[in-house]
Amino acid sequence: MAGDDDTITILRLYVAGQTRRSVMALANLKAVCEQHLGSHYRIEVIDLLEHPQLAAGDQIVAVPTLVRRLPPPIKQLIGNLANTERLLVGLDLRPGTM
Repeated sequence: MAGDDDTITILRLYVAGQTRRSVMALANLKAVCEQHLGSHYRIEVIDLLEHPQLAAGDQIVAVPTLVRRLPPPIKQLIGNLANTERLLVGLDLRPGTM
């Protein structure tokens, strides 16, 4: 489970500039991580306007996109991450279906 004490969750948030959707996605992600992961997470924000070549590595087709790199398996969520339940399920912090 991603929230275990010895597990660090590594997340990449792909954005395209400081748009309203990008800012909202980062704020929503930080709030959920603080509440459910404490200090056991790291968020890397990748702006595809500055580094477009990085989109290919994680097969990014839309922004904002969240990629959970660790723990495996790699997972992706697209959108502003406003749906907390979907985000929790996507991060394996709550059982359920997406």
